[in-house]
Amino acid sequence: MASDPHQRTPADINALPLPELYRALSQTGLVRRLLELARDEDLGDHGDVTSLVSIAPTQSGRAELVARSGGVIAGLAVVPELISVFAPDTAWTPLHHDGEEADSRCLLGTLSGPLRQILALERTMLNLIARLSGIATLTAQYVRALPAGCRAHVYDTRKTTPGNRMLEKYAVRCGQGRCHRLGLHDAMLIKDNHIAGIEPARLASVVQDAATRARAMRPLHFVEVEVDALDQFDSLLTLPQGLIDIVLLDNMPPDQLREAARRRDAQRPSLELEASGGVTLGTLPLIASTGVDRISVGALTHHAVSRDIALDVVSA
Repeated sequence: MASDPHQRTPADINALPLPELYRALSQTGLVRRLLELARDEDLGDHGDVTSLVSIAPTQSGRAELVARSGGVIAGLAVVPELISVFAPDTAWTPLHHDGEEADSRCLLGTLSGPLRQILALERTMLNLIARLSGIATLTAQYVRALPAGCRAHVYDTRKTTPGNRMLEKYAVRCGQGRCHRLGLHDAMLIKDNHIAGIEPARLASVVQDAATRARAMRPLHFVEVEVDALDQFDSLLTLPQGLIDIVLLDNMPPDQLREAARRRDAQRPSLELEASGGVTLGTLPLIASTGVDRISVGALTHHAVSRDIALDVVSA
């Protein structure tokens, strides 16, 4: 049985270097479960039929992992665990590291060992590294689009592939982005559906009650509340200092974001503001200039295009 991911969440995943971040996310047990599922759906109960009839069990080989298109690499940290699940007698020699920019035709690393095992591993490894590198590359583009000197950082969302969230959030960090909450369990975000129908005049009391009870339940990374109007925001500014950490300003135009930042600076300087909703590479610079601290971008994960990664057997 995998360890409880709710109990193994790191205190601040955005403060961890990439190797430590991967270890922390892997220790939830969710990565292992994902890889075992991938193995079972590909190899089934009978293994790789093609390799069983065309490759001798004693035949060994060496294969090169190559980036055929440029971009930021992510997912190499997964390879040792992939080998453990798919190819336990195979050796991996990495030649680059996650978070590095790789040119086209860049040799990322080599595999050596039983050829049957290497070929059983091939497709899952390529699918994951290509997907994660696409996320890291797109994230890096968003981060580079931030204006110099702005206070904003780019964050991901929960708009991830079911079952692959730990790795996709890791890939965002590889692209120099930041991770929002991992799931519903590690932080509190009161969204519009939680407070639908509540008038601005009552909003502060409702949030105060909910946030107080949530903080009493367990340690949380943060408490955040979503609003889509300035009168709702004004109500939250009346809350006791430190009760909430972040206000999510949903789909507000730049002039309203700027006004919210002005009111925050005047009344609650420690309160962080997050802009969200329809953020693109074109709109990001203007949003970042309004004074918000965080810009969450669902496109980092659900619009990313996989990079072209290949595995070439060079000796057998």
